[in-house]
Amino acid sequence: MPRPDQSRTTNRTPTSAGRPSRVENLRISEVRFGAGGVPDWLEPTVRFCSRCGGQLTFGPVDDEERDRLACPSCGFVCYVNPRLVVTTLPITDRGEVMLIRRGIAPGLNQWAQPGGFLEIDETVREAAIRETLEETGLHVEPMAIVGLYSRVQAAVVVVAFEARIVGGVPTITRESLETRPFAPHAIPWPEIAFETSVLALRDWVASVRPDLTMPDPSTVHRDFGA
Repeated sequence: MPRPDQSRTTNRTPTSAGRPSRVENLRISEVRFGAGGVPDWLEPTVRFCSRCGGQLTFGPVDDEERDRLACPSCGFVCYVNPRLVVTTLPITDRGEVMLIRRGIAPGLNQWAQPGGFLEIDETVREAAIRETLEETGLHVEPMAIVGLYSRVQAAVVVVAFEARIVGGVPTITRESLETRPFAPHAIPWPEIAFETSVLALRDWVASVRPDLTMPDPSTVHRDFGA
């Protein structure tokens, strides 16, 4: 297996250099919650019934323990649930973690582990393998779960797998400007893109190098993305 020790860079224009969407520019600190705890950035997508097109209203629903968005015309109940983000921490033979320098917003030009949203027709293991290949060019075997992390403002739950690299080489992709290995002591904490990424990396480092000083979880804050 080729050793994924060399990073590869590109000077292409990042894909988010055009016109970022509101969600890409979303500041976590500015998120406000409406009826039923729906974040304000998500609310426009749940105004109307997906079954009959009627306007949804928020209030008591028979046989429900909490108020819900529901359609008074057809009775459809709209459950607004967080999305699952599946990520990996690909580990080299030398015990380094492979991270990507993101080529898209949020987190443009900052470091994160590869990952993305679970598709409806795949398992979390399949998603972990697919997303890692798409973003890094590496084939991995997901191993133990490092942790589960919630980001209520972003409406996501992030699962992070430790993963064994079984093939491939680091590759520039649409979503990554660079892929490179970091030893546990060399992780660039101030440049990590997302709060959940900091927490996942912290938990991984704690398991392999508990002697290292790491960020205090109570001080970890990122205002964009998960």
